[in-house]
Amino acid sequence: MQEENQQAREIYSLEKIFTTILKAKNNMAKKRLIFDQGPIGGLAVKWVILFILSLPVMLYAGIFNPTMFAILGIAQAIIFFVVFLSMVMIIIATTVFINNNKVIREVTPSWNKHFPDIDLKLALSSSATPYKDFFKHYNSALEENLTGNELKEKLAQSFATMEAENQSLMDAIRKNEGKR
Repeated sequence: MQEENQQAREIYSLEKIFTTILKAKNNMAKKRLIFDQGPIGGLAVKWVILFILSLPVMLYAGIFNPTMFAILGIAQAIIFFVVFLSMVMIIIATTVFINNNKVIREVTPSWNKHFPDIDLKLALSSSATPYKDFFKHYNSALEENLTGNELKEKLAQSFATMEAENQSLMDAIRKNEGKR
């Protein structure tokens, strides 16, 4: 059943994958804090942000309205607000985590069709990975206005360059893959 769903998934273009995960402005791409499901048929990032921003406002309106404020009093209202605000922060962190993981799960099969040997999470990681210069290479491709196969070829060449520059790290990653 899952295999049929996997095969039925649309293969997204690189541009669509990058639109969900990155935001580009003036030929400079940066990783989004909250990934955008809009280009792949999901909820647009502006609605997720609106939901996140509305939670504290709704909490404030719920606790400090005249009826609840009269029941609670100022001290209890403030305590309730602080306690529930911490819960709202947990909800926000969970929402962002679920949203970003859903986007990664959705675009990874397409990414693997384009670059079967490159792990998307490693390419997007901000830590020490063989692909730590990915954004530099992608930004240079943006400056050249590359799309489609030209973009794919440029990125494949860039990945090969990054792997060659970080050969010892690549060897350690490949050695560790066998242990999983």
